[in-house]
Amino acid sequence: MTEGNFVDYVKIYVSSGKGGKGSTHLHREKFIEKGGPDGGDGGRGGHVYLVGNKSLWTLFHLKFAKHVKAGHGGDGGGDRSSGADGDDKYIEVPLGTVVRDKDTNEILFEITEHEEKRIVALGGKGGLGNWHFRSSTNQTPRYSQPGLPSEEKDMVLELKVLADVGLVGFPNAGKSTLLSVLTSAKPKIADYPFTTLKPNLGIVAYRDFQSFVIADIPGIIEGAAEGKGLGHYFLRHIERNSILLFLIPADADDIKKEYEILIDELRRYNPEILDKERMIVISKCDMLDEELKSEMKIQLDKEFKDIPYMMISSVAQQGLTELKDSLWKMLNQ
Repeated sequence: MTEGNFVDYVKIYVSSGKGGKGSTHLHREKFIEKGGPDGGDGGRGGHVYLVGNKSLWTLFHLKFAKHVKAGHGGDGGGDRSSGADGDDKYIEVPLGTVVRDKDTNEILFEITEHEEKRIVALGGKGGLGNWHFRSSTNQTPRYSQPGLPSEEKDMVLELKVLADVGLVGFPNAGKSTLLSVLTSAKPKIADYPFTTLKPNLGIVAYRDFQSFVIADIPGIIEGAAEGKGLGHYFLRHIERNSILLFLIPADADDIKKEYEILIDELRRYNPEILDKERMIVISKCDMLDEELKSEMKIQLDKEFKDIPYMMISSVAQQGLTELKDSLWKMLNQ
């Protein structure tokens, strides 16, 4: 998927169908002048549904479909015939889609299961025909119910990427390069900050035809929790990952300080994120000789006693098998 095709935020207007009106028909046929009421009911208006689809990864297909309207219910007819129900509309969305009310910003619900179906706009109920209002004292009612009106809503659909592992790090930490060597994904890679502007997903093939999903999330900068830089645009994608993989380059001035800044940004955005499993990966280790690696390991053992860490090189393909083994073990504990 090209970066421009990844859409994770759309505003959409939905309208259900209005209910059909009941009929006021009176039965007439040869030799029966006053056959009484036989007006049928109106059909219900069409509903608008949101349906989860595990094959979708983006909201791109809704980018230009800003108005979705269901069909109106048909009016009732004579001989107690009911009007046809309005056509329902189904909007397919990727798993991990959050639905908000545009005016209040209130979260209405989330779609997390394949083929999960939720009504976002309820079709109007059809009106009753005059057949229902006959009585011993009113044998020819000449009135019926109108159908109920349609329901209209302005909504915001917001996608939070569903992945097993989320790559977290500063811009240019090597996240896209790691994703490209672990998976068949082809993210944009260049030697400048903010190469990645949209999340990239890749499937890591593991032993015995097993696999897990890894997401390269745009780089964090200080102040991201307040919306600085790409801010909330990427932080919401981290919420749905099972494991947070902190990627810090070996040539960083202070590895522990970089890690603490990343943790602080996540804490300020949503403290619950820090309940997830974590792993620290030191990238670009092909730049270090054995002596520097040994010194760095001594330092890392002191600074990260309770958090597993690994040293890898995506370019030199060093430590990648061990990394996959560790991630698989963490995912399946």
